[in-house]
Amino acid sequence: MQGLPVQTVAAHSGEEALKHLLVEDFALILLDAQMPDMDGFETARHIKRRERTRHVPIIFLTAADRDSHLAMRGYAVGAVDYLTKPFDPWVLRAKVSVFVELWAKNEQLQAQGEAARVRDNAMRAAGVAVGEALTALNSTETTGGELLPAQLERALAALDRAQRHLGI
Repeated sequence: MQGLPVQTVAAHSGEEALKHLLVEDFALILLDAQMPDMDGFETARHIKRRERTRHVPIIFLTAADRDSHLAMRGYAVGAVDYLTKPFDPWVLRAKVSVFVELWAKNEQLQAQGEAARVRDNAMRAAGVAVGEALTALNSTETTGGELLPAQLERALAALDRAQRHLGI
């Protein structure tokens, strides 16, 4: 879309659109209700059935008359909007902009969530290693209160693992 920082992908049929959706992720789908072979409504049904694409918002764009029945069909198959031509390009641009921004924020949240999971796993692993070090250092009861070189070696190795897990 001109003026927006988005890359568009054109598909000339529902089948071609579905093929693109198998290998690429999209922030939004602009879908014509009237397409050859498989119409937009059937294409939208396929999109919404797939786990990978069911969350992608669909806006129908169509030259079909303003029949409210067609609009209801669009909403029934999962569309977030249904625009008939002629439509105001600024309105479409604003709608696209909102969905692209939502997609970008969602991607950012997913990346932050993954980073938090990685940090949590590292903290757990470091905690286990510190626990092993403490166990090695506290096992002096069996040696008459003295720390043996092997115990110290185990404790230092465990602390070294903890440092690696924490990246320090």
